[in-house]
Amino acid sequence: MNILKSKSCIIYLIMGCCLLWRAPSLAEEKLTIGIAANFMLPFEEISGQFEKEFKIRINATYTSTGSLYAQIKNGAPYDLFLAADESTPRRLLQEGLAAKPFVYACGKAVLWTANKQICAAQDWQKALKMPEVKKISIAKPETAPYGAAAMTALAAVGMEGLVKDRLVFAQDVVQSFQYAHTESVDMAFCALSSALSKEGAKGCYFKVDQAPLIIQKACVVIGSKNKVTAEDFARFLCSPQAQAIIKQYGYQ
Repeated sequence: MNILKSKSCIIYLIMGCCLLWRAPSLAEEKLTIGIAANFMLPFEEISGQFEKEFKIRINATYTSTGSLYAQIKNGAPYDLFLAADESTPRRLLQEGLAAKPFVYACGKAVLWTANKQICAAQDWQKALKMPEVKKISIAKPETAPYGAAAMTALAAVGMEGLVKDRLVFAQDVVQSFQYAHTESVDMAFCALSSALSKEGAKGCYFKVDQAPLIIQKACVVIGSKNKVTAEDFARFLCSPQAQAIIKQYGYQ
């Protein structure tokens, strides 16, 4: 099933990126982009290369997908929106607030810890049952797709009740990882990209196979005053150059 989902993600990327092809604009502009928190690390590298190549400044805001959706609904001046799911950009399209969404990455939720004793567990379920695990951070599932994916996994193995009183809810998936990285909690459900970062290498992570593959879509915001440049960035996001960076952070 995971193999089929991975192939589907690749197909979505190819189809979506082909529709975005255009000759790049060299207009001297700036872009304001709302990015799902899980994608912060690859985005910083990609946007840095885009700024260098196109001489266009990018203002980035990183937070949960649900928070960005609410901001766009309330008129926040974003040119482009990179969500951590499929449904939110689709909702904006249906509401007449966004152009047709496209897939830019597919991610996975994992369970991370800085505690070496916990790292000795055989899998994520056994890790959660260890007496050392007293607090577990998770992004708010109502607004953060990675938090929702983690809750889906817990429900799939019947562990919701076991961890209910130990959950610490974070604003977004990056904050969830930070709680564990600073050892404010014992474990964190986070994005694989955080687990593969320099900070993530200081601990260990467990694969959470029961968490669904997270298909992440982006869209140009209809109210953008820089639509041509936003489309240029969307095309760049799908380029082999950008996709190579995305894959380095564990995305498909």
